[in-house]
Amino acid sequence: MTTGFRRALPTVASYVDDRIVRWRTGTSEGQVAVLAALMLMSTGILLVSLLSYNTFPAATFVIPMLLGTMALRYRPLLALVLFIVVATAITVTRESIETGMTTGRISTLVVMAIVAIIVLFESSRHSSGLPGPLGEAMLVDLKDRLQAQGVVPPLPEGWRSQSAMLPAGGVKFAGDFLVANLSEDETKLEMVLVDVCGKGVAAGTQSLQFAGALGGLIGALPPLGLFSAGNDFLIRQNWDEGFATAVHVLVNLATGDYSIINAGHPPALHWDSARKEWDIDGARGMALGIMKRPDFVQTTGRLEVGDALMFYTDGVVESRTQDFTAGIEWLRTEAATIVSAGFEQAPRRILKQVTSGDDDRAVLILSRPGVPSLSVEETASSASRPNPVLP
Repeated sequence: MTTGFRRALPTVASYVDDRIVRWRTGTSEGQVAVLAALMLMSTGILLVSLLSYNTFPAATFVIPMLLGTMALRYRPLLALVLFIVVATAITVTRESIETGMTTGRISTLVVMAIVAIIVLFESSRHSSGLPGPLGEAMLVDLKDRLQAQGVVPPLPEGWRSQSAMLPAGGVKFAGDFLVANLSEDETKLEMVLVDVCGKGVAAGTQSLQFAGALGGLIGALPPLGLFSAGNDFLIRQNWDEGFATAVHVLVNLATGDYSIINAGHPPALHWDSARKEWDIDGARGMALGIMKRPDFVQTTGRLEVGDALMFYTDGVVESRTQDFTAGIEWLRTEAATIVSAGFEQAPRRILKQVTSGDDDRAVLILSRPGVPSLSVEETASSASRPNPVLP
């Protein structure tokens, strides 16, 4: 018997795992399995309640009802609620016949009816057709997939990219996002930092769509063509607040030469390692999604060893108590103090100094520390090593 149980255990575990996967993907099979399980639970409550009402009173049926709210779509949930209503009526009627209807039981029935109405109303308002946890899981998964394409690929030796983002209000969705692409020969790095109009969740869904559009085009179009396509995409959406600011940088990793295009975004900053100062870049342009043919002013420059470029969103420099110009000067001073001790975790350290949390905040720093040179001891050791004898 024990051997048979052990053999059956993997099969049962596989069956349960398959049903869980089907439920998480929102399939009909998964919904039927969950509905059957919750009806079985409700039946068990009904049987125990008929045997001992004081142990499992009518209010106990709230448990499978709330579980159904989290796991079922509207129609399966409606079937479960109707089943629970019938089960509640049976157990309350039987108990009332034996001991009489009391005020407490009437209150319980009223509360159960109100809970059922609230549960069904809330479920009917899910535009995705999925229960709350499944809908949220789908959005989070989509966000993670789109953000994965915004991760800057590993750069060749001598270059480093760091970024940090903080959404407004601490929510997981934000209007700021980054898309990046490294050419196959690893000589050209292309990045776009975007700030979609709005804050928090309100801008999060729009940024997810826009990130997908730009992520599929970056590297396939020239910089001006990429911004033109992004501008057309936003105009076609007809969103109430359908514009976004963006900054694009294209860097030749072999020479350090770069070009910047700015679409209504806060100006990029160039760290001059010789003077220990952040210089304001002059690229300017109209925000995306406002007019059909916006004009952009492209700037060019070069990153020498020790230099860096910093890009950021307006949430870093602008708040209710600080205007845009003063915020940029504050950032130049604060960032100079921070990077003077090194670029390690510089974006996170900068965001920690931002007192305002009213808007999404993002900082991206591309630095060129250069290839580490060998010390005198390492050079001497390398020179003293015998050359290998070739066959």
